[in-house]
Amino acid sequence: MPRSQRSPLLLAGLLATAGVAHFAAPRRFDETVPTALPGTPRTWTYASGAAELALAAGLASPHTRRAAALATAAFFVGVFPANVKMAADWRHRPAPQKAAAFGRLPLQIPLVLWARSVAKSAEGRA
Repeated sequence: MPRSQRSPLLLAGLLATAGVAHFAAPRRFDETVPTALPGTPRTWTYASGAAELALAAGLASPHTRRAAALATAAFFVGVFPANVKMAADWRHRPAPQKAAAFGRLPLQIPLVLWARSVAKSAEGRA
């Protein structure tokens, strides 16, 4: 399978894994929900997990791939405040945890670009 065909499936796998993790171990995600959001952190944890699963399903299908990829890029931008909160909350943790939390911040950029690349590739196939 050529790289261009694997890329959306790998992105879908990443999102599906993260989505399942939101339901399997919600407490660690609850802690990253910004307090400014209305409702309970658990509601946001489950909603973001469901969104990740829906995006993964959309990316897996060539018919919905472009729209799902664009929505995925927007999703990665939308969850950035949770990653910022995590980094701020973990700034006094041991070095490996702190490095992981701060390392997630710049990783959002390649994730957004990856999703946009999948959308652009799907556009050419439509």
